[in-house]
Amino acid sequence: MKVIKSLVSILTLVITTSLTAQETEATTEVASETTISKQDYYTQRAAQDAKFEQEFKASSNDEEETFWEKQEAYEKDLKKRDKKAYRAYMKGKKAAYAEHYEHCDNHCHHSEHYYHHATYYYYRYDSYYYNQPRRSTIGISSRVSTPRISVGLF
Repeated sequence: MKVIKSLVSILTLVITTSLTAQETEATTEVASETTISKQDYYTQRAAQDAKFEQEFKASSNDEEETFWEKQEAYEKDLKKRDKKAYRAYMKGKKAAYAEHYEHCDNHCHHSEHYYHHATYYYYRYDSYYYNQPRRSTIGISSRVSTPRISVGLF
């Protein structure tokens, strides 16, 4: 009788342990699916934000500065709250800006604020924003060599 009770208690312990392990695996799988969907959400959100930024036309310079300041504040807050979401957001932003750069030509009329912020997301915008001519005059310097004459006393 004691042997049967021992076997039943051991069997119950083994079954309980295996059920708990399966629940832990299921919880881990759900958590990883949630992380993937969160990353997809922020990637899509970044594409939507980039499209809005590219089409944004401000009525005044103050309005445009306020818009870009709010956008920077949102990105800083996201970076503080969730680094993985921030990385997914920035990856989506960079992809959207790169895609827009391919067909952005003279027909796109973006402001200086746009190009300033676009350099942060996509490196090819650097040439527009930073390679503006600094001055309108060109300085030419020339040097003429003259023979050296020395006078000696001794």
